[in-house]
Amino acid sequence: MKREIQLTDDGSTTIHLPDWNENYHSTHGAIQEANHVFLKNGLDAISLTKIAVLEIGFGTGLNCFITFLAAQKKNCFVDYVGVEAYPVSKEEKAKLNYVTELKAESKEAVFDQMHSCSWGKKHEVSSNFLLTKRQQFFKDIDDVNCFDLVYFDAFGAEHQPQLWTVAIFEKMHIALKINGILVTYSAKGSVRRAMQEVGFSVQRLQGPPGKREMLRGTKHSA
Repeated sequence: MKREIQLTDDGSTTIHLPDWNENYHSTHGAIQEANHVFLKNGLDAISLTKIAVLEIGFGTGLNCFITFLAAQKKNCFVDYVGVEAYPVSKEEKAKLNYVTELKAESKEAVFDQMHSCSWGKKHEVSSNFLLTKRQQFFKDIDDVNCFDLVYFDAFGAEHQPQLWTVAIFEKMHIALKINGILVTYSAKGSVRRAMQEVGFSVQRLQGPPGKREMLRGTKHSA
C-alpha cells in the first residue's frame, strides 16, 4: 500500500495512506496526540519504577521515542515491546522530523537505533530502556501477564475493524498484569464495549487536540 510523509498541524510528520485516506497519527498534531494519549494518560498514570510496555503498532517509532525521553526524565526503567506487521522503510524514517521537533538532537542516535536494530531480539538502548521489536500480526500476540501498560495505536476501526474486536482486546487483557492499563486514542462505543466485555474497567478521558474523548482501560482481575 502506498505511503506518503505528511506534516501535521503541530509541525511534526506522520505517514499518510492515500488509498484509505488514513494517517499513522492525528493530523491535528502527531507529537501532541502521542504525548496526550500515551504519556499523560498512560505512562504518567503508572507509579512503578520499572514498567513493561507493549505497543500495538510500532509504526514510525514516535511513541517509543517519547517514552524513552520520558524515562530519562522520570528516572524509571522501561522494558518496551513494539509490535508491527509492516515496518517503515529507511527512506520513510529519514523523512520523519521527531528528533528536531522534540528538540532531542542529542538523542538522534537513539531514534536511529530504534529503527535500525534487529527484529525479534531485546536491545539495550540505554541503561534504563530496553527495546524489543516484534514483526507480527496483532492476532498472533500470546503474552500472558507480562505488561503494565499497553499503547493501543492500531489503524482506525473504519479501515481495520478486525483489530478492534473482543478477540483482540481479550489478548490485550491477558497480556497485562493485574492493575495494568491500556490506553487508546479511540473513543468509539463499540471499542469501549469490546474492552468492557473482556473485563476492562473503562474510563472516558479528554481527548487530544481535535478529538473530544479517548479511552483508558484497567485490568482489575484475571
